[in-house]
Amino acid sequence: MAAWDLSVNVEDLGPDVPSVTISVASDLHVGGVILKLVEKTQMKRDWSDHALWWDQKQKWLLRTAWTLEKYGIHADARLIFMSQHKPLKLGLPNGITVRLRACFSNPVFQTVMGICRLLSIRRPEELSLLRPIEEKKKKKDKDAAEEIYDLTEVPLSSASRPSLYNGMPAHFADSSEMEAIYKMLSVTQPPPTPEAIAKLYRPASVVDKAHINGRWLDSSRCLMQQGFQENDRIWLRFKYFAFYDIEPKYDVVRLTQLYEQARWAILLEDIDCTEEEMMLFGALQYHVSKVSQSEPQTLTNNAAMDDLDSALQSLEVKMEGESSASELLENMTAPELNDYLKLFRPKRLTLKGYKQYWFKFQDTSISYFKSKEESIGEPIQQINLKGCEVAPDINVGAQKFLIRLLIPAPEGMNEVYLRCENEQQYAQWMAACRLASKGKSLADSSYQSEIQSIRSFLAMQKTTSGSHGNAPAADESINTHSLVSPRYHKKYKPKQLTPRILDAYQNVAQLSLTDAVMRFLQIWQALPDFGLSYIVVRFKGSRKDEVLGIAPNRLIRIDLGVGDVVKTWRYNNMKQWNVNWDIRQMAIEFEGNINIAFSCVTADCKIVHEFIGGYIFMSTRSREKSETLNEELFHKLTGGHDAL
Repeated sequence: MAAWDLSVNVEDLGPDVPSVTISVASDLHVGGVILKLVEKTQMKRDWSDHALWWDQKQKWLLRTAWTLEKYGIHADARLIFMSQHKPLKLGLPNGITVRLRACFSNPVFQTVMGICRLLSIRRPEELSLLRPIEEKKKKKDKDAAEEIYDLTEVPLSSASRPSLYNGMPAHFADSSEMEAIYKMLSVTQPPPTPEAIAKLYRPASVVDKAHINGRWLDSSRCLMQQGFQENDRIWLRFKYFAFYDIEPKYDVVRLTQLYEQARWAILLEDIDCTEEEMMLFGALQYHVSKVSQSEPQTLTNNAAMDDLDSALQSLEVKMEGESSASELLENMTAPELNDYLKLFRPKRLTLKGYKQYWFKFQDTSISYFKSKEESIGEPIQQINLKGCEVAPDINVGAQKFLIRLLIPAPEGMNEVYLRCENEQQYAQWMAACRLASKGKSLADSSYQSEIQSIRSFLAMQKTTSGSHGNAPAADESINTHSLVSPRYHKKYKPKQLTPRILDAYQNVAQLSLTDAVMRFLQIWQALPDFGLSYIVVRFKGSRKDEVLGIAPNRLIRIDLGVGDVVKTWRYNNMKQWNVNWDIRQMAIEFEGNINIAFSCVTADCKIVHEFIGGYIFMSTRSREKSETLNEELFHKLTGGHDAL
């Protein structure tokens, strides 16, 4: 074959050095090109991380056995020889920026896995990278240089669970500087100043929230293909709100960052909550920052204890599977709940109130009758709760105890509200509904503990007006405007907020640091809008823009004008979903011959496709397979036409 000249820019020689020209033939493989280049530069160094980047086609030539002909490379190709790992400024959920080496040639999904290994965050599939939003900069802020913590010297390991040393990953135990960085990652930040909150971007509407989701990076393409260069700024955030297998002992960094992301979502009004909930969130933040300053995070560092723990855990799992004869007998006479409750079915444009019925809860379904006397006959209706969605709607102060049930139906979801009279009744029925939604009956061993956790949750929302037992009296150290969102800065003065936050604080003051963080996340996850990612879409046949809410288990169609939920579709009723990449339109088919199609306005349809596929992937995770990630399945579900 005839030889021809190929020019390649070698990044390490510097920007001003002209490109290196080598003589090649079309049947020469990429590995041979690299060998010739290295010989010609005469630089003695480790080239193992280097690869060729084809600028016009925006792609890496990573298959070194492929020939130039197979890749379609001719003399006019602009090739750059550079390292695949480059420094990146990474903004973390807690507002801190670290500088670390990330892979620019792997798909973003793998790059995130590498970053999470380095930062000691388990379950990297729940996170992704986001293009940052520019902050509002004031002129005088220009001088204040932001502090960046440098992790570029840390080697990237391939172990999924790094070895611990003194309770922290070994690569953080090398020096006092590294230990300090680990502390920044694993200990919650003090409450931000009201000025810092005011400076950050706050979405004013659902459309604003939708614009943020247009910034997620494509998981199946690499950073270089998405326009990122060395030392660029990027954000790491939890993207999929399906948190699997949280273990406080191994998940210190993961829990801290998750808490910080939740806290900012509440402070920046990214998720709506009631005034009572806001006071409780404020009290928990106050408690968390107080405890984390006084007691340093102590972690078990005994390997033998770790082994014992995991042995006990597997024994527990085994024993759960083996039930005794007496338990089986108990299950045969399954318990049931009977009581008067009030029922309401919200329909549009109706103002009819709640109606009282006699309810019977058996196995995983609820039946209701006109009265107790008629409960021997046929019920008015029987509702099977398996696979339904259960959401609390409570206000302890106002004695409002509602259970919102979303029941799957072919055309979407039917909404039913149950109103309970008191806490006792609410705890029993709520626990029963939660178990039934997972397919468990009242005979299940977790029923009583579910009731207990609901009761302790209610106890925290009670405010004890009167003397503040162990609460600091005239407490100047509490900066209330750092603990609540700007809406309450305008509404109340600090002296009005302080007693309310301290009231709520009394109910949580006894919690340990881990329990307080877990409780904060629990209440966040119980908010009605939790886990919703919004995208503005245009449904096929419609003339106006609407909002699509993407949740861990369902899609929601929301009217943009009124903000009402129009329809809900669950993933487990989904038969298939496709994207027509030419007209950028998504089509989804559900059971019962229901088809929907829409194009996306505020994000690329690849982002929506990835959200849906990602959540379906999250639901496939299980204990047996928990340590190894099925990357191939993830890309199959999220990759679209250009999947790996």
